[in-house]
Amino acid sequence: MIKVGQYNTLKVIRAVDFGVYLDDGAQGILLPKRFVPEGLEVGDEIKVFLYHDGEERLIATTQQPKAVVGDIVKLRCVNATPQGAFLDLGLMKDIFVPAAKQITGMRVNGDYLVKIYIDEQTGRIAATERLADALNNDLVQLKELDVVDLTVQRRSDIGYVCIINNQYTGVLHFNEIYRNIQVGDKFQGYVKKIYPDGNKIDLAAGKPGYKRVEDETEKVIRLLKENNGFLPYNDKSNPDDIYDFFAMSKKTFKMTTGNLYKQRKIVFENDGIKLV
Repeated sequence: MIKVGQYNTLKVIRAVDFGVYLDDGAQGILLPKRFVPEGLEVGDEIKVFLYHDGEERLIATTQQPKAVVGDIVKLRCVNATPQGAFLDLGLMKDIFVPAAKQITGMRVNGDYLVKIYIDEQTGRIAATERLADALNNDLVQLKELDVVDLTVQRRSDIGYVCIINNQYTGVLHFNEIYRNIQVGDKFQGYVKKIYPDGNKIDLAAGKPGYKRVEDETEKVIRLLKENNGFLPYNDKSNPDDIYDFFAMSKKTFKMTTGNLYKQRKIVFENDGIKLV
């Protein structure tokens, strides 16, 4: 069964002057000539993205969209009308956001966080800015220390509200943020705490526990080697100076260097750390 708004692997059933047709169990879906790879023949299979073109025909492309159905992504508005706005999805045809699916009204060149979905009436892909309808913490299928994909939704008084795995919301507190982040940014994090009612989730960036430290050890060793085996930073250094140089918090720096010291890979000196 084919899936609109998703990648599909389909077989070539016939070739024509303007492209090839792919097997959909019926008359076939056109892959226009401009997207047909050299050497593609009848009987071959190819991975394509399916959507409706400007004439509302289902069509295939080898272009890679910025998101697929179910994804939450930040896209730029390229046209706005009273009926709705069009956002750049990275395809020949822009994706439509109905006026009813907007929050404050979209403007050209503005960037907006939206979810890609299939319109039930038309069967076409569309986008909505009303993310609350797609996010629900009532039945959270997560546990503490789970590694998750995060999308920054908005800034709050205590940190940043993030979307978890395109399904739930949680808070990345300011004391867990060690780099500049913006709405729409995507990165990995982990579940730090789930409150009893499940409606509140605290998050942290990176990987949990010593897995996170192990990733940083390679960075410290590399930086030491690049600086003749010595760096003027230790547990007395200013946290901002540590973050500016290592891109990690002072807590992570102390855990990492302590781990390296136990492994006898570095020694502590009065004015810094030295590679053994």
